[in-house]
Amino acid sequence: MDWEDIGMHWNARVVTLIFLPLIVYTLCFAVHFRLLNRSGTGDYKMSANFQAQLKGNRLNAQPYDVAFGSHAELRAVYDGPGLLHSHYHRYPGGSKQQQVTCFPHKDPNNVWQLRHSSARDAGHSTNYTLAPIEFISDGDVVQLVHNETGATIQASAQFMAPLTTHHFEVAASNTTGGTAASDWRVEIVKQKERRAGSKVHAMTTVFRLRHVGLQCLLRVGGRRLPTWGWSQAEVTCLPTADGKRKISTDDVLWYVEHNVNERVPKDDMSRHVSSNFFVDMIQLNIEMGKTNNALWPDVNKYNVLESGPLSWPFLIYPMRLVGWGDASVKYYEIGNPLLWWASAVVCLLYPLRLLWWALQMQRRCSRWRSLGAFLRFWDDSRFLWGGWALHYVPFLFMGRVTYVHHYLPSLYFALLLLAFELDHFFRGWRRGRYLRVAALAAGAVAFVVFLYFAPFTYGWDRPAKELAGRRWLSTWNIFEDFYAM
Repeated sequence: MDWEDIGMHWNARVVTLIFLPLIVYTLCFAVHFRLLNRSGTGDYKMSANFQAQLKGNRLNAQPYDVAFGSHAELRAVYDGPGLLHSHYHRYPGGSKQQQVTCFPHKDPNNVWQLRHSSARDAGHSTNYTLAPIEFISDGDVVQLVHNETGATIQASAQFMAPLTTHHFEVAASNTTGGTAASDWRVEIVKQKERRAGSKVHAMTTVFRLRHVGLQCLLRVGGRRLPTWGWSQAEVTCLPTADGKRKISTDDVLWYVEHNVNERVPKDDMSRHVSSNFFVDMIQLNIEMGKTNNALWPDVNKYNVLESGPLSWPFLIYPMRLVGWGDASVKYYEIGNPLLWWASAVVCLLYPLRLLWWALQMQRRCSRWRSLGAFLRFWDDSRFLWGGWALHYVPFLFMGRVTYVHHYLPSLYFALLLLAFELDHFFRGWRRGRYLRVAALAAGAVAFVVFLYFAPFTYGWDRPAKELAGRRWLSTWNIFEDFYAM
């Protein structure tokens, strides 16, 4: 083969085996995002910009302008730590005040009220429900009061951060009305919208919080606190010699992800923010990988849904997909037992048959008509058996939770190999005289078995005990849980 032909072969493989599957995979996500455009329980794992595009998501409907008195959630621009957070637990050393951290998940402890400076707010003189509405702008001084505990974020040069010891400690104190140690100046770094002016806007304004007295910047990095801090991200105040910091450094940048103020009308945030399709697709795939890697079986707990790879080829443990009450519609992931078992036998015997034929050829007592006939069988069958093995064998070494539907890609190749073996057998038996009859008979039997188990596929809305006769193996939990207490 000359180099031009080799290049054409490689081009064909790259296009059909790499680019074409990637295009199909990407188009599936395009359809996915277009159809599933409503809010759900897993929204928080995606970016704020993506969430704001979803109908019914809380980030979609909120005040665009952030006012004093609003209850807000502040997210770090630095990827990973999450939302500014506090809780009743205190630092074991330093000031021994209430911990201030970053937490990536939804939590009531992520909410802060944005109040005026300590001098303006002394003695709670400002009534944010009656006083004129004032919007927060660049250069304004604010206090961050924890909504759950009433503590105010402070920084002090007397105490250094627990992990990053060359930074000042950031803690929350219940000092009434706050002090000068709780004053933070808002410094707008970036406005994502033109004509945004100097106001702080939800989701679109990136800013820094500079401590008025110490001139340090509220910062979060990648360091995690020990168990006493619940492994949450450490928040510190970064001291600077000249009171400045590079704008491009994400660890000192924040934005208001969500805010609530009954006096300020809500806006449709999808008009102000947008998300990139490819970024969303990559992020969703990363989150799917994290979720799958976190699924570890509990060896001390019986789970009616889980099953091991060794049980899959013979369909020992089918899986209930929904609730199993008498009045609910029940779906049972079971497949066609006849095809499942027959294909498993063919796949497991395949390497043994090859070994047997190899020994026969070595002893020169093979029943193959010629070596060419055997090689044709080998060329056609190895791809199908290899597809089954490559999809099945890796699960034998996985530590994560597994279910019977993980066998479905392997089953696809197993069924193809079963059809190939039946075709090969009946072509050789009586010179293929009964090949058509055998094919029709196998199809008819498989179809009858499918109809027999169809209630599990299309749903059964009557008591499961009525399907007791379809329990061909004692391990099938069609109408009872064998380990129920």
